[in-house]
Amino acid sequence: MTPLLAKLLHLAGMVGWWLIRRPFARKSKRNLILHNSRDGREWALLTVSTAGLGVIPFVYIVSGFPAAANQAFSPLRAWFGAATFSAALCLFHATHRALGRNWSVTLAVREGHELVTRGVYRYLRHPMYTAFWLWAVAQALLLQNWIAGPAGLIGFGTLYVFRIGREEALMRGTFGTAWDEYAARTHRILPFLH
Repeated sequence: MTPLLAKLLHLAGMVGWWLIRRPFARKSKRNLILHNSRDGREWALLTVSTAGLGVIPFVYIVSGFPAAANQAFSPLRAWFGAATFSAALCLFHATHRALGRNWSVTLAVREGHELVTRGVYRYLRHPMYTAFWLWAVAQALLLQNWIAGPAGLIGFGTLYVFRIGREEALMRGTFGTAWDEYAARTHRILPFLH
């Protein structure tokens, strides 16, 4: 593994993420939104997360900036990063398949929205967030730069911390006791831990 290959693998993972999400984004636009929490806070969180997982690593991959923040390259770390990104993409695809037309990039409830408890949602309430955490870890392992590497952890971590409570409140308000029962038997993002 070389630094260039690590960058290319990370870029391939970003493209893979887009290829997985694109068809679901198109399908979900056909469903009428009944409730949307798309406010300034939501857009700010999405912007911070996109900067950390998208913009900053992309700039680093294509330009090498900021090269002064590069770390000593470890091929072993990079291989672990590639494996972690592969796992993130597999989980990301599984979450989209389970959600189907219920998926939304923002906190929204659509017409005919159902509480999804099948597939990976049988074990975790927010496996898509787990996939994003894996992506952020993979980024830190693949892009061995003190800025581009941890940018995903900071960017997505900010979104997660300030959004998860709102999302669970929206689900509780929409599905009531069905949500409470589901939440009681599942973990948020890590099986048996959180």
